[in-house]
Amino acid sequence: MENRKIRVAITHGDTNGIGYELIFKTFGEPEMLELCTPIVYGSPKIAAYHRKALDIQGNFTIINSAEEACDGKLNLLPCFDEEVKVEFGMPTEESGRAALKAMDSAMTDFRAGAFEVLVSAPLCNGNIQGDGFKFPGHREYIETSLENGKKGLLVYVNDQIRTIQLTQQVALQDVSKAITAERLEEKAVLFSKILKSDFNISNPRLAVLALNPMGKNGTWEREDKEILQPAIQQLFDNKRVNVFGPYPADVFFKKGYYKEFDGVIGMYHDQIAVPMGILSEKPSVKLLAGLPLVCTTIQVDNCFETAGKNLCEADAFRQAIYLAIDVFRNRKRYEEPLANPLQKLYHEKRDESEKTRFAVQKKRETAKDASQAKRSPRPQGDHGVAETKE
Repeated sequence: MENRKIRVAITHGDTNGIGYELIFKTFGEPEMLELCTPIVYGSPKIAAYHRKALDIQGNFTIINSAEEACDGKLNLLPCFDEEVKVEFGMPTEESGRAALKAMDSAMTDFRAGAFEVLVSAPLCNGNIQGDGFKFPGHREYIETSLENGKKGLLVYVNDQIRTIQLTQQVALQDVSKAITAERLEEKAVLFSKILKSDFNISNPRLAVLALNPMGKNGTWEREDKEILQPAIQQLFDNKRVNVFGPYPADVFFKKGYYKEFDGVIGMYHDQIAVPMGILSEKPSVKLLAGLPLVCTTIQVDNCFETAGKNLCEADAFRQAIYLAIDVFRNRKRYEEPLANPLQKLYHEKRDESEKTRFAVQKKRETAKDASQAKRSPRPQGDHGVAETKE
């Protein structure tokens, strides 16, 4: 990458929501433009309408392509020409299409290398469904757009804790059926790698929360005893992942055990969302990790209740930008040594015939050792392991 500021792509989100208010307030702070070069994927007309309706400062420069983005300015790249009616606080099919067009344009530019990280303003998954969108949410959409087959992992981050959910978009009554050893292994291994590469934690410690409260005499229910406990042990023994648990969620947070861990794996949404909101007054950010694209967004319950009222605080959106930039830099530092391994030794550079010769020699030596062993008595060792008598 050439020597330039990190380019942060920002999609404007649902046009009837709080996206432009967050963007204008965030980059109203001059130091934000010193930190990065923002490229807003949206509409100049809608941006101007929001600015006027909210009566806030919001200077931006219209560009025709991401390559034209200027440092020190809020760059706005138009994604569509048609008129879109703005109805603050009302998610509509029209506002959903506008959000999707911004995402489409941004993903096209990322594949061309136009920017480094993506920050998404709030949108509504419900009103972006249609002929051009057949995904549960923007995570699945981004995974498919990258066309590399990788699955991302949503990591919820604030100044106190980093968490993931074992189950996603599952009704509470179906959570127990969705808890499997395979799913825990897959997510724990990926979470551990993400903490190393994206958060610069060399040897992360993970805690797994139990699905059920602990019963009398310290007993567990079936999911915790028969699925989670053995899976955790297997992860520790075979995958070398520092994972511990399961812990009763109430005790885990009440006694502050979470402070001893780098990441927490909860079973379902509320099990982690509620403690995160209580433990810190600062807003939480969602990181879509495990993919080539670093993507963040804010954790917001409803982006429409305060739309058009000039009541939003921009701190959460700034934190999303900070996190995206930090993850990008951490990942670069993590990957640099792996991209330049030590040169091969002399015998490793020899051709395949040389490798075959060494292999044959080793095979002969092994056969010779086995022949000698047959001629020698083989008493049993203390642990029942056969030992060759010298």
